[in-house]
Amino acid sequence: MGRYRPPRPKSSPYITAEGAAKMRAELRELWKVERPQVTQVVHEAAKNGDRSENGDYIYGKRRLREIDSRVRYLTKRLEDATIVEDKPRDPSKVFFAAWVTVEDEETGEEQTYRLVGSDEIDPKLNWISIDSPMAQALIGKSVDEDANVKTPAGDRCFIVTAIKY
Repeated sequence: MGRYRPPRPKSSPYITAEGAAKMRAELRELWKVERPQVTQVVHEAAKNGDRSENGDYIYGKRRLREIDSRVRYLTKRLEDATIVEDKPRDPSKVFFAAWVTVEDEETGEEQTYRLVGSDEIDPKLNWISIDSPMAQALIGKSVDEDANVKTPAGDRCFIVTAIKY
């Protein structure tokens, strides 16, 4: 059995202005604060001689690789991202960055979701990816329209009860 992994489907390039600001802040923190501190620790550890058993050196180098990898990812993602700041022309329909309240037809339970980019997903806040099956079913819907979502447990029907930007 090989180590081949098929490429993941490319996520939508959209991001909210708040999400872009958070990514820039993380990039700035990593590059201007954390990386220089770790570099200093590695430099001091390297002065101590034998690097093969020097934990500060080994873990510092590993942390530098992690930081550099994350910096590359954030830089590339911010370059390729389309920042969505404006409300859509038709705010009565569901589009990117909308807060959507839906009611489950079976249980009558209401949930509010925000459709965001793949880098901004937060299950605690009910922020879901624009690429998720739920979001894809909601895009373009208006209040009182049905959205059929395919879930692992089977198809479910939700009614859009409110849209807010």
